Amino acid sequence: MDKLQIPGGMSSLQEIRRRGCYYVDKTAHILHMVQSGKYYFLSRPRRFGKTLLVDTLRHLFEGNEELFRGLYIHDRWDWSENHPVVRISFGGRTFTQAIHLEWNLDLQLRRIEQRAGIRVLDAGAPERLAHLIETLHEEVEQQVVVLIDEYDKPILDAMTTPDIAQANRDFLRGFYGVIKEYDEEIKFAFITGVSKFSKAGLFSGLNNLRDITLSSDYGTICGYTEDDLDTVFAPELEDLDRKEIRRWYNGYNWRGLDKVYNPTDILLLFEEREFRTHWFETGTPNFLIETLFRRKQATPVLENLIADDDLLSAFDIEEITIEALMFQTGYLTIVSQERLGSGIVYRLGYPNLEVQISLNRRLLRALLPGRSGLNGQWLNLHRRTMEDDLKGVRELFEAFFAGIPYEWHMNNDIARYEGYWASLFYSYFSASELDVRVEESTAHGRLDMVLVCPKHVHIYEFKMVDREPDGSALVQMRERAYADKYRHLHVPIRLIGVEFSREERNIAAFTVETA
Repeated sequence: MDKLQIPGGMSSLQEIRRRGCYYVDKTAHILHMVQSGKYYFLSRPRRFGKTLLVDTLRHLFEGNEELFRGLYIHDRWDWSENHPVVRISFGGRTFTQAIHLEWNLDLQLRRIEQRAGIRVLDAGAPERLAHLIETLHEEVEQQVVVLIDEYDKPILDAMTTPDIAQANRDFLRGFYGVIKEYDEEIKFAFITGVSKFSKAGLFSGLNNLRDITLSSDYGTICGYTEDDLDTVFAPELEDLDRKEIRRWYNGYNWRGLDKVYNPTDILLLFEEREFRTHWFETGTPNFLIETLFRRKQATPVLENLIADDDLLSAFDIEEITIEALMFQTGYLTIVSQERLGSGIVYRLGYPNLEVQISLNRRLLRALLPGRSGLNGQWLNLHRRTMEDDLKGVRELFEAFFAGIPYEWHMNNDIARYEGYWASLFYSYFSASELDVRVEESTAHGRLDMVLVCPKHVHIYEFKMVDREPDGSALVQMRERAYADKYRHLHVPIRLIGVEFSREERNIAAFTVETA
């Protein structure tokens, strides 16, 4: 099988197909959607293939048959029936000022009106959308398809300025509500974005909108599966460690049977032939980091969050749960699920090594402002941990903490909490590409943090003390036999009790014992 062009950065079906690029066929999912319903909503993280999916729907309904030859849907679609398409996209634009949304939407509607030869109304966006749908339906005598990509970006861009975010949300509520009013004129409607704002907050009029975000039927509608890599991208796998690809980039799950890869990661890996934090480097929302910091979120907890459907959907300007924020932006994914009564409970965790490393490095920069040379420190910490040099590990952390400016402590009460200091330990280890495990259960309790290395295991217990250290962290690990869970590995097990001094703002005790 010959190598093809890698469609890096492409979100146009026409461009990909005509250039002969690699293409993962998602048209079986599309056909199932069209045959099963009419109004759909899909939430997926940024740069996950949503725009290409929307573009594929556009070409399908416009009847561009040539682009679909050889694809699943080609022989199953009626190409004699075409539909006018109204496509709105808020991707690639910034909406941080009050006027940005109206300007942009006016420009998009004007372009659609001019291409269709429709008179431009001197009216608001909702009225113009209604006029577009009515006129296209009458002139073509076919139902209209409405596609909205990145529907939530005008709100997300302004989340740090709530007044603008709320104004944009209220504006869009009226705009999207038009879709409900024209059921007879609309053939199909598809809305996609990163977040899943509550229907009451944004889609109050669209009570017939089917949310397929967590539908197992559509778990792989965006992203690449293991089979996709082994078939479509088989020529690109040469000289790349398949297990490392999986460890770095696989793991996203929306209740489907298969986990998926982020397309951005895979395409950039194939282009550069190097394992890096490709997706994360394309931009992480500052709002995410600021929210975690403002809420004093202990980073070790992120790896074991528990949520249900309601909690994962609780995303709005006035109410954003950490679970919903992390899940919908793609920094946590569903690791496991179990039924509890009439509902389902999910355990969330990092999807892969890329997210674990890069998110913790970004959080460290927020927790330790003004620190330089962090990359060298991560490398040093990795080396000392793998060499079982716990004296060296202690010296590194003492230097880390001593370097935090006194004024920063005075202006941020987060440093008074045990979770802050535990988060620094956890994030440094995670950023150093070590196998870090948190809140693991034993027969006698839960472990704060465990590092599993090839030649040894380090078990950490953290305590905050106001006066002199009392050794209680080490005593707790010894009395509760925390080491027993790892004896089957047949490697040395170190119990490490770390006590933080609230007054000194540094490590008060770092005691080590071999279990």
